[in-house]
Amino acid sequence: MNTASRTRVAIVTGASRGIGAAVAQRLAKDGLAVVINYASSATEADALVAELKAGGGHAIAVKADVANPDDVRRLFDITEKQLGKVDVLVNNAGVLKMLPLAETSDALYDQTFGINVRGTFNTLREAAGRMNDGGRIVNFSSTTLALNMPGYAIYNATKAAVEAFTHVFAKELRGRNITVNAVAPGPVATSLFLDGKTDEQIKTFSNMPPLQRLGQPDDIASVVSFLAGPDAGWVNGQVLRANGGLA
Repeated sequence: MNTASRTRVAIVTGASRGIGAAVAQRLAKDGLAVVINYASSATEADALVAELKAGGGHAIAVKADVANPDDVRRLFDITEKQLGKVDVLVNNAGVLKMLPLAETSDALYDQTFGINVRGTFNTLREAAGRMNDGGRIVNFSSTTLALNMPGYAIYNATKAAVEAFTHVFAKELRGRNITVNAVAPGPVATSLFLDGKTDEQIKTFSNMPPLQRLGQPDDIASVVSFLAGPDAGWVNGQVLRANGGLA
């Protein structure tokens, strides 16, 4: 499909705050109409939509639990009805709680896999039949997968699954000119990373990369912008580790 004469449409999951919000802001700046998906943060999502509209962008907020396939179908339904078929899917929604594997409850295991893995599975499956040819899919992994730090076993397992989805799904979409890649951030200064950590732990993480700082949401948004744009048309099935040289 020729998209030159119309506005491209992006869904960003978990986009009401943190990295997701920065990605939505960047894609809107790039000229895309953006769907701000959220699960519970309606006030933040609506405020972001208002901000993007005030800046001349096109945006809507859609509540949907990505772990629920019916919600994901409705997310795509609303997007198509209000903005058009999807050109870019960014699977940013995620949950992280550091605990030793032996101390992880069944409920936490189910929640982490439900959002991080099933959520990505649900959106990929829906996108397979509904996304425009020539589209871009950007999943989210994590540099924690390369570090094997205690407390991250369950979270890392979910991100290993996302990377597997990325590599295989890129090949399953053969013939449609849709790229599927993943971004694997290092430590980024968002509530997802900062919550539950001491000042000393945060300082330690800040000093780990050779660049000696935490990543910022805009650092990751820039990488997503690249993968979602025309200059990354030959990048497919890859995991880009945006971590300041940490791993």
